Amino acid sequence: MELTHRILDTGAVHMHVAEQGEGFPVVFCHGFPHTWFMWHRQLSAVAAAGFRGLAPDLRGYGRTDAPVAVEAYTNEAVIGDLLALLDDIGAERAVFVGLDFGAQLVWELSLRNPERVAGVVVLNNPFAPRPPRPPSAFWTKAAERHFLHLSYFQTPGIADAELAADPRNFLARVYYSLSADYHYLDTWKNPPGLGYLDVLPQAPALPWPWLSEAEFDTLVDDFTRTGFTGGLNWYRNLDRNWDLTAAYADAKIEVPTYFLYGENDPDMEGFSGRDPLATLRANVTDLRQVREVPGAGHLVQLERTDAVNDFLIAALNDVVSRGSAVVPQ
Repeated sequence: MELTHRILDTGAVHMHVAEQGEGFPVVFCHGFPHTWFMWHRQLSAVAAAGFRGLAPDLRGYGRTDAPVAVEAYTNEAVIGDLLALLDDIGAERAVFVGLDFGAQLVWELSLRNPERVAGVVVLNNPFAPRPPRPPSAFWTKAAERHFLHLSYFQTPGIADAELAADPRNFLARVYYSLSADYHYLDTWKNPPGLGYLDVLPQAPALPWPWLSEAEFDTLVDDFTRTGFTGGLNWYRNLDRNWDLTAAYADAKIEVPTYFLYGENDPDMEGFSGRDPLATLRANVTDLRQVREVPGAGHLVQLERTDAVNDFLIAALNDVVSRGSAVVPQ
């Protein structure tokens, strides 16, 4: 049950993977600005329940390579890393868990390679069909009216320098702002032309009820070493991802799906359409469970760890009991 670390050569990058437990594989995919460590409480839980948890630093993060070329950060490219991980452990399929960019990644993986997906557990970022126009067509218009990080992050070098100048300050403020302790969409009250730190609230001193100072220090140490360019390059590929998914414009998610969201999640409120749950239900053919977690925001796996772990273990057991999972030999 010991947590271990290794570096895997995917053929494109050297990817750091944290692992814990034995049994059917469960792959955790993080978002921005996160690392594998955002899932450390879930790794121990799935290991105790008889599963093999694997949490990679996705490309551009932590101890995984950060290619220089912006176009190296498409979902299609990172899906190649995840498939290389499955091949490396000899698994035909796995359950994939995703939040934030990690959610978008597992949704697209489910469209591109459903034969490798035994099921998905997605937190806070519901599936929606490919829009008729590229994402920038929507955020550019909004950014003319108010500050919007999606637009601000697009120009290489600007946000990179601002955030890297004081990683501890930025991470505390962005984690706090995304939690249920703050209303993240209040950042939209600020005019365009500002930096991210100009619009984010000051964070209270750590520890917080849902995050210890030692946990926070682990995340700060990684980003102090790496900076934020790798993660920001994921934002700079949103239009490119749209271009690369034309063949899936009308496709539905057909793998077993379990969706959990925080009551106060800003993505559900402001970035997922007018009725995200109705859209999810209309476009996921095997949606097995949807659950709201009261009093939780975007970092729900930290804010309400027990609720997330209970939901996750129940979903994994359901996948196994219905025969969707076969333990790799």
